[in-house]
Amino acid sequence: MCTLVLLRRPTESWPLVVAANRDEMADRPWRRPGRWWDDRPEAVAGRDELAGGSWLGINDTGVVAAILNRMGTLGPEAGKRSRGELVLEALDHADAADAAEALAGLEAGSYRPFNMVVADNRDAFWMRADGRAIRKVPIAPGLHMLSALDLDDRSSPRIAAYFDRFGTLAPPCPDPARPDGGDWGGWPGLMADTGATGPDGEEAPAMCFSRADGFGTVSSSLIALPSMALAPLPPVWRFAAGRPDRTAFTEVELRM
Repeated sequence: MCTLVLLRRPTESWPLVVAANRDEMADRPWRRPGRWWDDRPEAVAGRDELAGGSWLGINDTGVVAAILNRMGTLGPEAGKRSRGELVLEALDHADAADAAEALAGLEAGSYRPFNMVVADNRDAFWMRADGRAIRKVPIAPGLHMLSALDLDDRSSPRIAAYFDRFGTLAPPCPDPARPDGGDWGGWPGLMADTGATGPDGEEAPAMCFSRADGFGTVSSSLIALPSMALAPLPPVWRFAAGRPDRTAFTEVELRM
């Protein structure tokens, strides 16, 4: 169950801040975010080596796209296209509104159910796909969380446990000129939290975990998009290529 935290503050210098933990089988091969697609040189994204798509990426015009499974839909299904393709589809567009409109027009039955976030420094959308339709839902300003259920759905134990904890934190203060990407405050610590009952206990619940069957948190991201007023400052992407409680966040190079 991947988890995404999103903070929209349209009037601030950094109007979009995203934190995302990827939960996957440990033996599924992948590469850290980079420009891995010759036919999409404008896209920087993590690459899933099994299906060729991605779980999270950003393009050179500042569109961020992330995809998450809906409950009970982990893994591929015969006859269905890879949901990781949809991240790359979104990154083909110059802004989030156009990307969301294009995704909403796709054939929902071609994919297993998914949640998706498509955003830039002006707009943000939750794409909810249940196998019958792909709904485009605007995301209001403020703090939001998404996992395998609906946006901000506190019937998700993880959202119930962490939403208010994120809400008490001061907003991150990104700075692309600093080697550490700026002051992210308590966000990295919560993304690395292993729950109240000890390490590796997903049932705690935990933002960061590993199960005996090999499923668990395999990477973590911190992303911030600057406002138009800060142009030409680049976005900031800090990436932990492993469990964030054991792996340092390092810079993802976004400049061409």
